[in-house]
Amino acid sequence: MTRVGLVVNPVAGLGGRVGLGGTDGPERARLALSLGSRPLAGVRAAAALAELALRTGELAGAGLARVAPGVRVGGTVDAPPGSPRPLVVTAAGPLGADSAAVAGLPARVVYAAGGGRDASGVETSGVETSAADTAAAVRAVVAEGVDLLLFAGGDGTARDVLAALGDAPCPVLGVPTGVKMHSAVFAVSPRAAGEVAAAWLNRKGAVRLRDAEVMDRDEDALAEGRVTSRLFGWLPVPDLPVRVQQRKTGSTATAPEAVGGIAAEVAERVGDGLLALGPGSTTRAVAAALGADVSLTGVDVLRLRPGAAPDVVARDATEDTLLTLGPAWIALSPIGGQGFLLGRGNQQVSPRVLRASGGRAHLLVVCTEQKLAALGGRPLLLDTGDDALDAELAGHVRVITGRRRTSLYRLAM
Repeated sequence: MTRVGLVVNPVAGLGGRVGLGGTDGPERARLALSLGSRPLAGVRAAAALAELALRTGELAGAGLARVAPGVRVGGTVDAPPGSPRPLVVTAAGPLGADSAAVAGLPARVVYAAGGGRDASGVETSGVETSAADTAAAVRAVVAEGVDLLLFAGGDGTARDVLAALGDAPCPVLGVPTGVKMHSAVFAVSPRAAGEVAAAWLNRKGAVRLRDAEVMDRDEDALAEGRVTSRLFGWLPVPDLPVRVQQRKTGSTATAPEAVGGIAAEVAERVGDGLLALGPGSTTRAVAAALGADVSLTGVDVLRLRPGAAPDVVARDATEDTLLTLGPAWIALSPIGGQGFLLGRGNQQVSPRVLRASGGRAHLLVVCTEQKLAALGGRPLLLDTGDDALDAELAGHVRVITGRRRTSLYRLAM
């Protein structure tokens, strides 16, 4: 019997669309919720498991187990008698309150945050979850003897998984649900996570494991104006090229003439209008060349006027702020080493914002030739959470690399 473990961090990604840059610590999670953020970790875990179920031939509707503070547990569901290669997904809390993360798969709950349930299986305490819950869930799942541990979260969750596994790690794979996700232990999207998990379970031996870096943002470097990552260790991950992401590489100095050329090209295209700049060293350098000081990790909005210095209309804008300001040109630069254009660190530029701004027609991709070449031909990546929008945006896109200079480059889901 193949056994898959699942751990979902319910607060992962809460800070993205409300511009908090992450959700480490209970205070930030509470703030994100107060600003109107909605938990998406369970939804993204569900997408991964749906793809896994599809690719492993499991019977749909075999059972539902769901656990979270105040949410009824569906109960223990065994594999249907006579089903081929029954797959048991051991769901470990904490799951988001809107999660149906193990729908359609035989499942058994082995850990729930808080642990207080009455005889009918209803969670009795509305506790907040923590890193200790993640560690306890990981240990409980691994004790079941799983063939693969899936965890839904971000870099902080990956660090918790690494610490909980200690010196005896089992194969793991991250379902990307956080904000930053600089680590190389994540699939490029939730559905890709299901694809990779199925490949590993179905073709062991044909799919090798590789030691992948667990990274997190270096806060000391950020205070000095640099976006770079710190290495915390390695975890064994099924290696399926293109479907598992690379680690983020540190920002490098960019030639002033290259950035100045990019800025001039952007200004000409925008003309008299609003420009939303995504996070990162490249976009910050572009803003400086235009005459504006913007944040390094947030989404800022400038008002451009030909022949005049730009005005900063909004700093660290949230999804709601971007929607309120109205249609704008959106300038984004891919993450170094990974190639992500959307879905990593810039969730404020949500599917709603992209559609309201005109989609591909008003999306400006900016990147130095050096940074683009460092991808080694790997595509730029999309993971907005909206498959239909990702499909619309996918294809070849013109990347602004200087004044009157563009490169045609592939943009993929």
